[in-house]
Amino acid sequence: MKTAVIGAGVIGLSWARLFAGHGHSVKVVDPRPDLVVPDGVQVVASLADAVRDADVVQENGPEDLEFKKSLFAELVREAPQHALLLSSSSAIPSTAFTQGIDGSRVLIGHPFNPPHVIPLVEVVPGEQTTEESIARAVDFYRALGRTPVVERKEIPGFVGNRLQAALSREAAYLVEQGVVTPADLDTVVTHSLGLRWATVGPFLGAHLGGGPGGYRHLAEHIGKSMRGLELGTPAQDPERLIKAVEDAYGSSTYSALAETRDRRQLAVLTALEEN
Repeated sequence: MKTAVIGAGVIGLSWARLFAGHGHSVKVVDPRPDLVVPDGVQVVASLADAVRDADVVQENGPEDLEFKKSLFAELVREAPQHALLLSSSSAIPSTAFTQGIDGSRVLIGHPFNPPHVIPLVEVVPGEQTTEESIARAVDFYRALGRTPVVERKEIPGFVGNRLQAALSREAAYLVEQGVVTPADLDTVVTHSLGLRWATVGPFLGAHLGGGPGGYRHLAEHIGKSMRGLELGTPAQDPERLIKAVEDAYGSSTYSALAETRDRRQLAVLTALEEN
């Protein structure tokens, strides 16, 4: 497969390394004069040279709306009609920068740094993106050993960065209020929430936290004691949220889910001790 990487900052170079490592032809374009690229990656002089025969384009330009509008208008003109046009945008949905152009093959493919190590890719279609383009993007990232998650509603920052921002805001508040030092707060996260979320995530963790009664029990009993700590908007329809979690995890027994959680968490702890 022929790939083009637009922008060779930290994210762009990491994508280039991943693409080349999976045997793809990779062309990179960036205005930096001191560009050093991974083995197997070709640096070209212009955007047109980079995308002329590309099957997939991964854009990693500045997080600036006007810049992306201009860039994607050029990409639509210069790239082959079949080429997927993917953006690593961290916060700007693709609908915002595809007004007035054909956005049918444009969508977000937002990684977490560095993408050649962290597997998640948030796949976020815009209003014009076709289902075929979504499916092709998912297949592309899966073939790279990544874990794509399709997000069906555009929202600034997408999912990962919004979760990260919420935790970061509270962490800064706790340190500023003198509740805890930065080092001790990091210890709290790495020895509790970080360990838990690395293996089960917030909702499965909460579902298991409710015991055999699951998320419903947690929400209706234990959750009441935490309501004074809510930092975001409380659920407007708690039953709908409970039902969504039960639909996701209710088909497995508590004991089976808990056994898998414990095995994975012990594996993480063992790996940390060994490294």
